[in-house]
Amino acid sequence: MRILVTNDDGIHAPGLEACARIAQSLSDDVWVVAPESDQSGVAHSLSLSDPLRLRQVEDKRFAVKGTPTDCVIMAVRHILFDQPPDLVLSGVNRGQNIAEDVSYSGTVAGAIEGTILGIPSLALSQRFGKGSREEPHFATAERFAPDLVRKLLAEGIPPGILLNVNFPDCPPDEVKGILATAQGTRDQRLLRIDERRDGRGHPYYWIAFERQTSETQPGSDMRALDELCVSVTPLRLDMTDEPLMTRLALLFGNGG
Repeated sequence: MRILVTNDDGIHAPGLEACARIAQSLSDDVWVVAPESDQSGVAHSLSLSDPLRLRQVEDKRFAVKGTPTDCVIMAVRHILFDQPPDLVLSGVNRGQNIAEDVSYSGTVAGAIEGTILGIPSLALSQRFGKGSREEPHFATAERFAPDLVRKLLAEGIPPGILLNVNFPDCPPDEVKGILATAQGTRDQRLLRIDERRDGRGHPYYWIAFERQTSETQPGSDMRALDELCVSVTPLRLDMTDEPLMTRLALLFGNGG
């Protein structure tokens, strides 16, 4: 099995090394193609106005001056063109990718692009908190991901579906279990703009989040992590809302 590993934290990220080790526990044919620099929050963006620069770091390891989406396309359509990968693992991200994060996440975008190209794909993310901010528990992802990936591949990942996997903020021995979850929803009142001043008194701004205080929804990816469980959320590429589409078809007289 040929595995492509990518991420959004960049070619030198510790989580990328964790993901490569996870892949190497599954196969001896592992290729790493990751962004040259941190691309967190770029979502599923493409570099269309700038050329892509490709740098070979070592055998089977490349850095791309571009986004995670660029990396997957470069790997599948150029580097591995003669023998495309059988699996894409994107991560392990430094920080969770749950709820609305999936719309912003470059880690999830790497798995999205793999899915678009017809390759079974998983996004892997490691939650951290105050005590683990500098050193997230990547050992937790490394402990649970290999068997989890094997089970998911054996079960089968349908076309057009990617799997978003998040590991809780705790050492491996404290994990309570693995849960199939739905994408959660945050209280968007927690989103705010943090205004600061530079040395000349001019304002500049950071997008920031207050700490979560509201109750998370049962069955959600958010609740699973709160309960120290691994969260596995299937996500669809097709974002069509079929109930509303049916109502609109009646409204506009489709086929009438």
